[in-house]
Amino acid sequence: METYTFAVVGGGIAGISCAETLSALCPDERVLLVTASDLVKAVTNYQKLSRTLETFDVEEKPSSSVEADCPNVQVHKSTVTSLDAVTHELRCADGRTVQYDKLCICSGGKPKVISNGNKHVIGIRDTESVKVFQQRLTAARRIVVVGNGGIATELVYEIEGCEVVWAIKDKSIASTFIDAGAAEFFLPQLNQDKPDSSGPVKRLKYMPEGHTVSKKTSDDRPHGGALGPDWASSREMAGAGQVCHSIHVEYNVEVHHVLDGTEMTTYGYSASEPFKAPQSHVADCWPVYVRLSNGKVYGCDFIVSATGVVPNTQPFVGDNLLSVSPDGGIEVNSCMETSATDVYAAGDVCTASWEHSKHWLQVRLWSQARQMGCFAAQSMAAAVRGEKITPDFCFELFAHVTRFFNYKVVLLGKFNAQGLDAGHELLLRVTEGKEYVKVIIQDGFMKGAILIGETDLEETFENLILNGMDLTPFKEHLLDPNIDIDDFFD
Repeated sequence: METYTFAVVGGGIAGISCAETLSALCPDERVLLVTASDLVKAVTNYQKLSRTLETFDVEEKPSSSVEADCPNVQVHKSTVTSLDAVTHELRCADGRTVQYDKLCICSGGKPKVISNGNKHVIGIRDTESVKVFQQRLTAARRIVVVGNGGIATELVYEIEGCEVVWAIKDKSIASTFIDAGAAEFFLPQLNQDKPDSSGPVKRLKYMPEGHTVSKKTSDDRPHGGALGPDWASSREMAGAGQVCHSIHVEYNVEVHHVLDGTEMTTYGYSASEPFKAPQSHVADCWPVYVRLSNGKVYGCDFIVSATGVVPNTQPFVGDNLLSVSPDGGIEVNSCMETSATDVYAAGDVCTASWEHSKHWLQVRLWSQARQMGCFAAQSMAAAVRGEKITPDFCFELFAHVTRFFNYKVVLLGKFNAQGLDAGHELLLRVTEGKEYVKVIIQDGFMKGAILIGETDLEETFENLILNGMDLTPFKEHLLDPNIDIDDFFD
């Protein structure tokens, strides 16, 4: 049996960030990375924009590149079948058993797919599933996208040459990230043609020679690492029709049934036509239909299920006395430690169960996966050295930057007033087609903000939230476009 000081399970952003940080902090210790995929997700072009805001690209690399970059890391391509936290042993599907001193579980999440097993339903979570989607899209006239998170929002915007019915359970689009007002700001972009790219794709995609897309369904193949930032903007998303946007949104609905043509006849359902000028196709002759909770039925070539993920805790929970939170994640404390001795967890698989800073919340995003993976490594290294470690500053303020509908989007603090009482105030500044600024004030203090567009306000607002300045005397001028707010609080 082989022995390692550190073992990391998972080739996604959290796992690779953890393994790379361990290698840098403890170059003389052996590190084992167990990953089920030939490709891993590496953070590149990292930039720190402010104390808490950061941007980076995610590049797919062969798993062997980790060994090349980190000499003390050994990569083992397999899946973990069991963990014995008492004996500190990991068992893999290929029969290999390893012993560790410290273990970090970074197994990510697995997609929640509607109508599992239906060949006309595609779940999107990782790069492999996106490739399957791209292949299917080239011959598609219409698809139905189910879900209202980041993946669904980016996907809907990028698709061209294919009608899209977007079914969401909320009253506004992208509600995971933005409020109804910001959703209204974005709505005009839904059916507008995308602007031409002004330059080359900024993030190269690695495709090893001879690599082909797996034909396994999302349930019987290993799940790859989660998609990274701006994942859709660098990919061809073209259907079989004209190069244009055709999007119809159905609000406050869920999918009740997925049906084929025979079932449509059996139940006596008739399909609705969502578009006034549909692209050329044979009406009522679709491979699959969806019946929504509002009674409407839509036919399409296939369905995209982008309804979120659940923590991928198997095979780690069970007899290992790992505490699991109500949302299904492995509970971790502020040092990323689980309830099992010498076992840590990071990324989508875990739930931050410590008492959070008043300005921070957990959202399962690639940015938090990187932060958690790096900090878990720091905590593991400190434990081996017998040192104490304090929670990282990144957990003081929720801060996330992304792009939706070709707009820069910055989320700070309790950006949607999460957990605040009804006494909070909203300050708004909206310039149609240019910017949307929302600030949340409670008892005179800034608690959160949503910034859409090139506002250049993120660092100032970050400081106002963290410093706890009483803004009562300045509220009337806080969003005045004629005042240079940086000088105002300098």
